[in-house]
Amino acid sequence: MNAPHRHWLDVGLVSDIPRRGARRVETPWMAIALFRTMDDRVFALEDRCPHRNGPLSQGIVHGAHVTCPLHNQVIGLESGRVQAPDHGCVTSLPVKVTDGRITLGLPLAIGAE
Repeated sequence: MNAPHRHWLDVGLVSDIPRRGARRVETPWMAIALFRTMDDRVFALEDRCPHRNGPLSQGIVHGAHVTCPLHNQVIGLESGRVQAPDHGCVTSLPVKVTDGRITLGLPLAIGAE
C-alpha cells in the first residue's frame, strides 16, 4: 500500500489544547478539529459531523471518542468512524507530535496551495 504524500503543517502546541478538549484549525482544504485526550494523545478529524454537519470541535471528548454536540453521534478519534448503531465517517488526518508541537499531515496537493 502506498502512503499518500503529505505536506506537514505546524498547527501549534499540544498544551494549547485542553485535555479532553479540542481546537479548530482552518486549512486551505477544510476546517479541522484537533482533539487532545486525557492521556495527551492528539487526533485530527474534519470538523463536521456526517449526520448534520455539527461542529465536532465543540463536542465532548471521552476516551478516544468525541460525541457530536448536536445529536450525540459518537465518532472514533482514531478512525473517524461513527459508532453503531449510527453509521458514517469523517475524514481523519495523520498527526505528529514532536517536542510538544503538533504537525498536521495534509494531502500534498492541498498543503502546497
